[in-house]
Amino acid sequence: DTLPQRLGKAFRKRREALGFSQESYADEIGMHRTYYSAIERGEKNLQLDTLEKVCKGLGTSIWEVFKEGEAGR
Repeated sequence: DTLPQRLGKAFRKRREALGFSQESYADEIGMHRTYYSAIERGEKNLQLDTLEKVCKGLGTSIWEVFKEGEAGR
């Protein structure tokens, strides 16, 4: 898997653990559902501000998500 795919899997795991659907989570962070869905599929290379926004909404740090993404190698 590519880094965006591994990060997407980490985002999905954390989002589901919080009980959000993709649509409700995207609404929560002010993002369109189809764009967020593409993030979880690893189809987007995130800008740092978008990465921060997604992580903040999940209640985690960028570094924790990177660590999880690296562990999924």
